[in-house]
Amino acid sequence: MQELKSETYTTEIYDLDKRGSGRATVWRDTGQVNPKKLKLNIPQTIPGEKVRVTVDHPDRKWARVLADDILEASDERIDPACPHFERCGGCVWQHWSYQGQLKKKTEEVKRLLTEQGFDSGLVHDAIGMTDPWHYRNKMEFTFASDGRLGLHEQGNFREIIELKTCLIAGKEMVEAAMEVADWAKTHQLSGYNKEKHQGLLRHLMVRQSFQTGEVMLGLFATEAPDRELSKDLVERITTKFAFVKSLMWFENRDWADRTQAEQSHILAGRDYIYDEMLGYRYRLWFDTFFQTNPQQAEQLVKLALAMAKPKKSERMIDLFCGVGTFSLPFADQVKQLVGIEIVEKSIESAKRNAIDNAIDNTYFLAKDARRGIDQVLESIGAPELLLLDPPRSGAGGKVMRRIGRAQPSRIVYVSCNPETLATDLKELVPFGYQLLEVQPVDLFPHTVHVECVSQLVLKND
Repeated sequence: MQELKSETYTTEIYDLDKRGSGRATVWRDTGQVNPKKLKLNIPQTIPGEKVRVTVDHPDRKWARVLADDILEASDERIDPACPHFERCGGCVWQHWSYQGQLKKKTEEVKRLLTEQGFDSGLVHDAIGMTDPWHYRNKMEFTFASDGRLGLHEQGNFREIIELKTCLIAGKEMVEAAMEVADWAKTHQLSGYNKEKHQGLLRHLMVRQSFQTGEVMLGLFATEAPDRELSKDLVERITTKFAFVKSLMWFENRDWADRTQAEQSHILAGRDYIYDEMLGYRYRLWFDTFFQTNPQQAEQLVKLALAMAKPKKSERMIDLFCGVGTFSLPFADQVKQLVGIEIVEKSIESAKRNAIDNAIDNTYFLAKDARRGIDQVLESIGAPELLLLDPPRSGAGGKVMRRIGRAQPSRIVYVSCNPETLATDLKELVPFGYQLLEVQPVDLFPHTVHVECVSQLVLKND
């Protein structure tokens, strides 16, 4: 069977997919009675734009292609600031004005809530950043098999784009990362080949406290550190970057492509750094979950406090509490707070953070959400206030129904995924809860992600 040659089409972007790429549809004349539908995903485009594209295999039902030309550009189109943008997968919307991005994120939250039967008027305009650059306090870079350091290519997880800069990471983080990249090049160290499962260097994790200035560098490799190689690395980093307070080497031989450690080695400094938020101090290890955009994270906490209206006479549950990001500010304003989190190491950190901040009215429980709620209800009874901040997958129907049966007077739901937020909130309606407001907050400029803080009350209260 002869393969079809490429075909060129002119089409209009009518929407975006979940990854932030433009969506378009063309109808191919195949010489038969009915034309054939071809769905296109076109990165770096904006709804309303007219584009020309070339499709290599037009006989398929779906294709992902780059635009050959933007025939009619959106008024919101701008020139990308980063030289790596067209290929790097770290950002997807640098071609879009920041106000345009915020408008789209607000519209998306409204659409998802409306689909679940809520009033879109309850959704406020997304809160953006004054300066939407260099906002990330944590980055995970990947080594290519030839030792180059960078991020994955857009739409191609196997290819690594070598970076000379990164405009969404803290500037000092990038400087330190580039020094590690130069060290790897100087010694001609191999990167990890995911297909052959060979090579030394896998990932470089960099995290920084924008409050204390402390930086952690974590190098993930398939072997223990070589004495001479690590000595040179320590000398380079400690001589040039006094703000690096933790230089770690992690052994990871697992085939799974993620930053995990079978054994850790402190090359210099300590195995954690200090961070601060709203006056509270936190210890962060390499695998500690902490909000990636500290400036906007403070907005989340302030919004949650304003919506929750905690009282000194009240008991409270902080569900999916992590290391206590929300727990500590809330504990100062309630009688008793119980934090529930399934990750035991996070619970240990939460306990330590409470001690470091002289907070003594908290109890942290290492349990899954549903069983944790049951245990807390048996021991202290129903709380007046409940806050939850689940992962992207959401809390789920069983957990939300358990919350509904517990009947806290007020619920504040902090979400990093408006799609699961909408479905989770719907579960509370039969239990007598009313959604009062939803405030989107942009923690990740130039990406599709948006966080939300939502307020619910029990109507008969």
